[in-house]
Amino acid sequence: MPQLPPAFGLDKQGFDVDAQLNWNLGTAPLVELAIQRGEGILAKDGPLVVKTGTHTGRSANDKFIVRDAETENTVWWGKTNKGMTPEHFAALKADFLAHLKTKDVLFAQDLFGGSQPAHRVNVRVITEFAWHSLFIRTLLVRPSAAELAAFVPEFTIIDLPSFVADPARHGSRSETVIAVNFTEKLILIGGTRYAGEMKKSVFGILNYKLPVDGVMPMHCSANIGPKGDTAVFFGLSGTG
Repeated sequence: MPQLPPAFGLDKQGFDVDAQLNWNLGTAPLVELAIQRGEGILAKDGPLVVKTGTHTGRSANDKFIVRDAETENTVWWGKTNKGMTPEHFAALKADFLAHLKTKDVLFAQDLFGGSQPAHRVNVRVITEFAWHSLFIRTLLVRPSAAELAAFVPEFTIIDLPSFVADPARHGSRSETVIAVNFTEKLILIGGTRYAGEMKKSVFGILNYKLPVDGVMPMHCSANIGPKGDTAVFFGLSGTG
């Protein structure tokens, strides 16, 4: 079932893994693997149902941005955007990669964050759960076969729910951590099974990059009427 690795593999990113890597698997094999691995069950009419454990939503208080020369004057630091030192991130990354190397099976998806070629970002997402791989490939834009063949990630997300952060060593608030490094273009997510952290991390990348390109990112939806008129809808998720 695993596919051949892409031309630009993990080895070229400096990631040493011993796992069986499943590259860009589609919906059916990911659902099958999720069930075989005990990650979820099929409910009536076929949807895959999973449990996210302790975290049933985002853990905003456990999210950090590495505060360095790249971000010092480009991030609005405060209660929402909390800083992490480069030293803490280096320790976290080392432990993350060591934990990654213990995995027998991993899943990787090469995807586009954003639908417009001029503004989208190439994102590689490495997960330990099949259903997380299914989740992110459903929410982001999937490249064509030709685009996958030449795909080079700009940002990489490593998502390891089984990783346990150490606040003293990693500068985290708890055993859960979401650490964003814009200099290394690497995002580490650990200690949470809530898959929305991956999606929100991609939103964060776009919110950081797009204003520099003269594009205002908005958390909204839109429709187009029969005469080409457009309505934009703002509001919190789930409010309709």
